[in-house]
Amino acid sequence: MMDTIDAVMAALRDNDARPYGRQRTVTAEELVDAADRFDDTGLRAMALLELMEAYEYDGERSKAPVVFARVLRLWGTDPDSFGEWATQQVFWRFKWVATSLLGTPDVPLASVRRWHGEMRDRYRAAGHGLQPYYAQRFHLAAHIGEDVQDAYELWAARPRTELSDCHACEVRAAASHLVRQGDDAAALEAWRPVLSGESTCAEEPHVSHAQALLPLLRQGRLDEARSSHLVGYRFARGKSGLVRSVGQHIEFCALSGNEPRGLEILAENRDLFGVTGDPSGRLDFLTGVEVLIAGLARAGHGALTVSGPPGTSWTVDTLLAHLRTEADALAARFDARNGTGAVGSRRRDRLARRPLLAEPLALGVRASAAPELAAVPVVPAVPVRESEPVPEDFAALVLRARELQLLGHPDADRLWRRIDERFTAEGEAVVTGAADADRPGTVGQLRAELAERRAHAALDREDWEEGAAELRRAGDLFEREGLAGRALAARTRALVAVLVGDGSGDASDGGPDGGAGGADAAGTGPAVDWAALDAALARAEELAAAPGGPALADDDYLVVLQCRAYAAHHELVLALPEPPEEPPAEQVGRFARTVTAYREAAAARGSVRRLTVARQYAADVAARQGRIAEAAEELRTVIAELEQAGQPWHTPRAYGLLGQALLQNGEQAEAVEVLHRALAAAARWADDSYPFAATYLMAGHASAHLGDTGAAIRALSEAAGRFDRKGPAAAGDAARTRLQLADLLSTADRTADAVAVLESVLADAAAAGPADRLFAQARLDLARGLYTLDEYRDSAEEYLRLATLLEGWTEDLHLRTMVAAEAAVALALADRWEAAHAARSRALAAQEQWPQTGPVSAMLRQFARLVVQQEGADGLEQALARLAEADAVRERAERAEPEADAWYLRASVHYERARAYAVADRYEEALTEADLAITAYEAGGERAETPRAEAVRLAALIEGTDLGRTAAARRRLSAAVERCRGYGLEEAAEILADLRERLAD
Repeated sequence: MMDTIDAVMAALRDNDARPYGRQRTVTAEELVDAADRFDDTGLRAMALLELMEAYEYDGERSKAPVVFARVLRLWGTDPDSFGEWATQQVFWRFKWVATSLLGTPDVPLASVRRWHGEMRDRYRAAGHGLQPYYAQRFHLAAHIGEDVQDAYELWAARPRTELSDCHACEVRAAASHLVRQGDDAAALEAWRPVLSGESTCAEEPHVSHAQALLPLLRQGRLDEARSSHLVGYRFARGKSGLVRSVGQHIEFCALSGNEPRGLEILAENRDLFGVTGDPSGRLDFLTGVEVLIAGLARAGHGALTVSGPPGTSWTVDTLLAHLRTEADALAARFDARNGTGAVGSRRRDRLARRPLLAEPLALGVRASAAPELAAVPVVPAVPVRESEPVPEDFAALVLRARELQLLGHPDADRLWRRIDERFTAEGEAVVTGAADADRPGTVGQLRAELAERRAHAALDREDWEEGAAELRRAGDLFEREGLAGRALAARTRALVAVLVGDGSGDASDGGPDGGAGGADAAGTGPAVDWAALDAALARAEELAAAPGGPALADDDYLVVLQCRAYAAHHELVLALPEPPEEPPAEQVGRFARTVTAYREAAAARGSVRRLTVARQYAADVAARQGRIAEAAEELRTVIAELEQAGQPWHTPRAYGLLGQALLQNGEQAEAVEVLHRALAAAARWADDSYPFAATYLMAGHASAHLGDTGAAIRALSEAAGRFDRKGPAAAGDAARTRLQLADLLSTADRTADAVAVLESVLADAAAAGPADRLFAQARLDLARGLYTLDEYRDSAEEYLRLATLLEGWTEDLHLRTMVAAEAAVALALADRWEAAHAARSRALAAQEQWPQTGPVSAMLRQFARLVVQQEGADGLEQALARLAEADAVRERAERAEPEADAWYLRASVHYERARAYAVADRYEEALTEADLAITAYEAGGERAETPRAEAVRLAALIEGTDLGRTAAARRRLSAAVERCRGYGLEEAAEILADLRERLAD
């Protein structure tokens, strides 16, 4: 019960510790009522200021002026009851009210100007500088679009005062002005200290990350744009006070080709449609959403279900109509109030924007919304070459498609899609209506060919069973038309199509029509049906020798031989042992025979395309067996032959295999170059069947080996996005790629980026069972990342989820101990001590069964440190108890099995004990423990020199500062400085030398 002033003050402190949001706001309103029951001006003022802050950061800015009016009445009657903090806040919050009034269209402009005058007069009377007043004048000018540059200069030229906005917020205001002036480059230069994290505040750099997204895109600084989105959105997500920033992140997704991500953000933040207390922020949010939704409508996705205001089902079309109606009306209200058209003009300018990139910017995070959009970018990539024209005449269209198909030209797919469209729309008449001499075969033949194309499409999307079924259907249709050779080729393809997806290769296999696979072999897969393949060969030979001329074309015969070579390649890859063991002779012999037959037949028939595929099979097997030079030479020959034959569209797979071979041989620099050549060639020829994801993944690995972290991050982000486009079949590959990406980001000290990536991996974890080690690793990495970001509560929750998952494991049981120990520390740092002690007890119990001495000792040492930090001398007894537990854990572990790092565990406990004694003013005991730590570190050799130097620093502080033995402390430091320099530890030497000089003073 809040029946005393102290109780209300305690409740105010507790509420101040809560995150901003509805709970804090409602509680603040209740505490104002509670404070009003007491005749205490200071208490009532504190309660009102807390309520005003809650409104400010919960999207209820429009309510702030009424609350502040009550504060001013209290100030006017009893200013002496305001403490130092509250007094400062009275003047600070004039700015909040000015922002609230300006952002509410129902407040007349004259009232806004009067408030500015009130602010100016109050500041002058109190002796405060007027720079904050001129800042508000500038914000007004920028809002209404009049005299903006003059107002900017009047503000920017004045010196900052104690009531100025923080440096980071002022940088944001200046940079935003430059963006409105059209100078993105200057804006980003101005933003540099904020975006780099040098200048921060409660909201920065996160708000600037949102505002800088489009300038970064327009300047081509895509890596920074990606990072700003990942880091900034995590902070803004779900926060009603940052509704404007959420809208900017949604707009960024629309303009960077990440519409599915934009829809996912919209779904996560649909409650923000209910935030009405900040009309200006709401207008910006609605407009950002409209940019996304309008783009989807233009792309023909009007019927797509999307998230909108709760309580109604929405499609793109219905939500767009709703957004336009409300946002247009809101903008019009602002312009009517302002007497200018600036607000509406800015809104129209945003809505006129179109995607800024030809290809989607790979963000590295998975978007589960609207998978049909993820498969095909709303803005398709345009091949950088002249595309094959589409003949208007249907017969000419079919004949040209067949010619291109025979060459394996990627434009054949586009022509066949057009054939399918016309045949579906116009029916059989489009075939039978032509004169006999012009007819492109029979209707049945065309149906068979279209079934064949459907098979290829299914195989491209890795639906192996559907692909095989369509090939068998095509074979039956060809047979009915008397095309025995085409029927045989289709049925033989069906025999091997199901082998592609069993793990012996990746999409680079291209099935029986493409090059050799490039992935590592794994699994067993279905057995090759050699009896059927032998029968197919016999049938091919029979048709080739038919009286009256061959009944199958050369290419159909080569298809049969290629299917056999592919099957033999598949079988050998699965059987290959690790070098230097010899592969099984049966599979080696069969592969040699089938590939040789295929190569010789292709050469005899002059088919460069088929001949180079045979070479790629051989090169792939050579590379897998460690014969890299042989593989590379073969692949370079393939590339040269294809270029010479005028068929460069077949080179991407050869380049991809060559890049993989070079990577395998440790030639990372050349591998990166070759892999990018593969990607460029595939993009140039718009080869949708090319394994972009796997190639980007290899390029990422190669770049990481070279230390080019930026290139590696770009490549892995792209790889993850490409795996997403392949649908559920590639979900595991996408998740594994993101784990690698997150690890790389963490290594590069971009922990916030890594956490965003890991959160997207775990979006699919709801369906994960105990055996899902991939998700377990992701959750562990996420928990540690959140810990590094000081988000201890969220970190602890991830650790606890992981602990629940581990309960179902029967292997790696030591992880239970480690996770319990790390969870205990996170809980303690989150100030959830009851749960922390429970986790500590679990960790100690688990240590008895599944020892993890290092993490458990670290947990106990951290507990000791936190206790004395929070309780001072009163926590010493508890801290010493934790350290005694740490010693006992180490001793038990040493009795069971000698610990390689026992010296570190022993020394670290002495070090923490020294710190604890020093906090409790027991300096002699503290110095003794510090000396014991220094001695214990000696056992660690050179790798212990850095922690030993820290122990010396602590001992010198205690000895020289607390015990007054300055000379002894300086001698100790001099010896340590020389020792550090002898080991090349210059930074440690400088720290110790600086302390020595300070003690001398």
